Amino acid sequence: MAMLCRQINKLLPRYVLTRTYSDYGVRLRILPTTCFFDEPVQVKLTGLAPQQQVELRSKHKDDNNVVFKATAIYQADKKGEVDLSRHSSLGGTYTGVEPMGLFWSMRPDIPHKNLTARDASKAILVEIEASSGDEIHANETHQRRFLAEGVRRILVRESRLFGTLFVPPGEGPFPGIVVMGTLGRHPPEPEAALLANRKFVVLSLSLFGYQDASKKIERLDLEYFEEAIAFLQMQPEVKQTGVGIMSFSKSGDVALSMAAFLDHVKATVCINGCIANIMFPLHYKDIVIPALTANNEKIVITKSGIIDIRDAVKDPMAKENLATVIPIERASCKFLFLVSEDDRNWDSAYYAELACSRLKAHGKTDYEVVSYPKSGHFLQVPYMPHYPSGFHAAVKQVTAFGGEAKPHADAQVDAWGRILNFFEKTLK
Repeated sequence: MAMLCRQINKLLPRYVLTRTYSDYGVRLRILPTTCFFDEPVQVKLTGLAPQQQVELRSKHKDDNNVVFKATAIYQADKKGEVDLSRHSSLGGTYTGVEPMGLFWSMRPDIPHKNLTARDASKAILVEIEASSGDEIHANETHQRRFLAEGVRRILVRESRLFGTLFVPPGEGPFPGIVVMGTLGRHPPEPEAALLANRKFVVLSLSLFGYQDASKKIERLDLEYFEEAIAFLQMQPEVKQTGVGIMSFSKSGDVALSMAAFLDHVKATVCINGCIANIMFPLHYKDIVIPALTANNEKIVITKSGIIDIRDAVKDPMAKENLATVIPIERASCKFLFLVSEDDRNWDSAYYAELACSRLKAHGKTDYEVVSYPKSGHFLQVPYMPHYPSGFHAAVKQVTAFGGEAKPHADAQVDAWGRILNFFEKTLK
């Protein structure tokens, strides 16, 4: 027995010296474990050694199988805790106190990619891992949903319409909103689903009709968008007091045209859009608004080797381009213009200024402009990773979209709150 005790005593110090951090009971908590995409969470580590340095990593694979990652270095406090709402990241894809930094600072493993989520009924899964060196202390998978329980997602392939309808639970009637994105064929579902969670019936609409999906687009017909409004108002759950329009980039000029020429438009959100009709002639009955063109000589090559087209679009206020300007003074709705000052796609701040000047000159006062310094073109829902450059469908090349990750992330949170408040006030 004595010999056995001596053997154990010889082994015990060696065991203590090789003890891993996991023996302290490291725990990673993400609260809530499931939430909506536009909601913040608390990320907290406990059970670390006092002052221990730890790396946190987040990862998500999107619908295009592109992997997005973020990293951050933290030092535990005297209690062996790391709380992202209180403690600063010392390095990684972001620094400072950023409770949601592991989400908005994610970067794609393939350059120039935007996080793609085509089907809002599928949750975004984000893996978060805590480690020191080669040792993994803890990992958790966090679920971020777009769609609330009971909200119906209905594919719309009716006549020419190409979109997705989101209907909240209950009889209603609820206000209706048409949400439009940019040049992609897929309807923008994340924004539409998150709006439907707030008791709106939302039609997420592609700019191109279902029957036009395989065709080369040479013009846009405003009747297509008129049909979309009529379809939305035909739904038994929708109020008949007018609809809202939410638009981004190219769909911004479409939204302004809808407000100017179509009935039943009560509120319009224009995110980094243009006051002039862009790319395609717009037809409505006997009216044709020509497309504002670009001056390719003003395209520049950035230091990173991609192109910057911000100044390529011609000035809509030049005498020869005035016919392309949308007569928004005809509209009777309320407007909210959200613009990014570092928009490298075009000068959206200038276009919003022109739009408001035109409204003011005609005695219209129901408009507001909110401007975001250091924010880029793709102003998306809160905590969506920054998209500073990517393939541009119009120029068929990778282009700069602008913005800095941190101020851009802050702008997305603020803009989304303003959009929700705007539609709550004007439609409900």
